[in-house]
Amino acid sequence: MVNIEFAQPLYLILLFILPILAYWYAKKGVQKEATVRFSNLDLIPSDVLRIGRNKNRILIGSKLSIMLLIVLALARPRLADTVQETNTEIIDILLVIDQSSSMLAQDFKPNRLEAAKEVAKTFIKAREGDRLGLIVFAGESYIQCPLTRDIDVLLKFTDQIDIIDREHDGTAIGMAIANAINRLRDSKAESKTIILLSDGSNNQGELDPITAADLAAKFDIKIYTVAAGTHGLAPYPVTDAWGRKVIQKVQVEVDEETLQEIAEITGGRFFRATDNESLQKVYTEIDALERTEIEVTEYQNYTELYSYFTIPAALASLLLIFLTRGIFHKLF
Repeated sequence: MVNIEFAQPLYLILLFILPILAYWYAKKGVQKEATVRFSNLDLIPSDVLRIGRNKNRILIGSKLSIMLLIVLALARPRLADTVQETNTEIIDILLVIDQSSSMLAQDFKPNRLEAAKEVAKTFIKAREGDRLGLIVFAGESYIQCPLTRDIDVLLKFTDQIDIIDREHDGTAIGMAIANAINRLRDSKAESKTIILLSDGSNNQGELDPITAADLAAKFDIKIYTVAAGTHGLAPYPVTDAWGRKVIQKVQVEVDEETLQEIAEITGGRFFRATDNESLQKVYTEIDALERTEIEVTEYQNYTELYSYFTIPAALASLLLIFLTRGIFHKLF
């Protein structure tokens, strides 16, 4: 952004003297000029009087203009150009979302998985500039979307997350963490984060969650864990003997202790969400925790403009001397 400013603005006070000088000359100064007295001005042709007055006006106007230019030059006008350099640290974040059949429970509206997808999309939209990716897991873990800055692509992949088929059902938290570590370990980002959401306990996979958490800590990867689900019983859709879809209360089993330990080992935090509102608050809090400070450095570039006033003032002074001595034949 470019602005015009004065480095020495106090000199501008001298501008108030110029109208005072003009007034003084009009009233008093003209009488100080060298004059020739005539008994009757009617003896002098009107054209001579008019030419004389115009000469005086030109000379006085020139002197005042030169003084104006000098005052402005003393105030040092300049162009100030502000240049900003912004440095931000990019964060790599992997959202790891449980897609096992238990995520069909309806203690969240319309169910746990759809609620998790909605808050994930809100979180993604708020992280412009960072690299985010998606991993889903049940009995096995899968990369849904690799790390990317393309928010639109990431949102489309989030919408496509669905409950896993029965053949691959289960909860492999350890393998999901290992998959995420594999995607983040070579990252050059200053901050590498996993946000793991699950509603069950680890019952599948070759790697247990605590061992996976220790491995994440070695790669400086922080894990935020979110346990989704109400305490006790939760409404769950089942098919009865007649093939009808009915809602039954089922026992909720979330391994909070393991999720808490995962977060503690990696320097993250554990959260519990029991409904849509609390789940949204969890992701909002994580969003706030994973914000890096933006460093803004400002530089001021100045272009001095006083020469645009001093040079015309000097040329005008030389012209004035030429007019007074050579054309108007005045000594002072």
